[in-house]
Amino acid sequence: MEKISIATAQFEHRSGDKAYNLDVIERMTANAALQGARAIAFHECSITGYTFARRLSKEQMLELAEPIPEGPSVKRLAAISGKYGVAVLAGLFEKDEKGRLFKAYVCVDKNGVVAKFRKLHPFINPHITPGSEYCVFDLFGWKCGILICYDNNIIEHVRATRLLGAEIIFMPHVTMGTPSPRPGAGFIDPRLWENREADPTSLRLEFEGMKGRQWLMKWLPARAYDNGVYCVFSNAVGMDDDQVRNGRSMIIDPFGDILSECTELGEQFVMATLIPEKLQQAGGYRYIQARRPELYRDIIGQEHRPEQKVAWMTGK
Repeated sequence: MEKISIATAQFEHRSGDKAYNLDVIERMTANAALQGARAIAFHECSITGYTFARRLSKEQMLELAEPIPEGPSVKRLAAISGKYGVAVLAGLFEKDEKGRLFKAYVCVDKNGVVAKFRKLHPFINPHITPGSEYCVFDLFGWKCGILICYDNNIIEHVRATRLLGAEIIFMPHVTMGTPSPRPGAGFIDPRLWENREADPTSLRLEFEGMKGRQWLMKWLPARAYDNGVYCVFSNAVGMDDDQVRNGRSMIIDPFGDILSECTELGEQFVMATLIPEKLQQAGGYRYIQARRPELYRDIIGQEHRPEQKVAWMTGK
């Protein structure tokens, strides 16, 4: 296994405008290729847009969603990958032959879909079916996994993906700037985004404070550190329907250290070189080897009825 250069991106998607979003994905992929990236990761539902879907009927969702791999958006991603020689990871709403809807994320190369993952904990629209399996796949000699947004907040999902062999976990999000019982959380005033050129400081204070980056730093580096894994975090930036997202796409190494991070108030990608030696040098590798599952197998595996509450969706 050799070192690999990965890019992670942020941009302001347009709700329901797949053509526009794919054009942005192509432009950013082209630029990443010029800098030597082998793969570039975009955010959750970067092709379709995200939060506006909370108001869509099932019929509207079926119109927006596409089959995978035969849908036009995946074919466009394959064309982009083939043109620039870069694997592309992006998200969209999926529909299957039974009319079921999923929140999907794909890794695509010039030949089509390399891997597809369905979000395990979707909530943006009641007609979406939860995914039911993990995803680990080969990419340029590395074992990679995918977990979408809320999935990463359930620590068992990250550990399970790592135990299945993932050395890189792609973590696409549309997050931050949302209410929560957590102190300091809340929406970001859209007027700050609109006025970002005249007053970038006020927006940065929100982006970097408890509504944004400070919350992310409470848990994201820990996922990488505890599991001795590379984490590629991608997030939307700017207006997502009527809400503001703060980007901060970043790549974290198995030591829990940030290798590169988007800091612009707008479209940007950053790159990092992933070194295989770190996977076994990191503390997380030793902790995994030292596990004693006989002590907690029955505890972790006991019957449990999932109860998912998302404060900014429920108002509680």
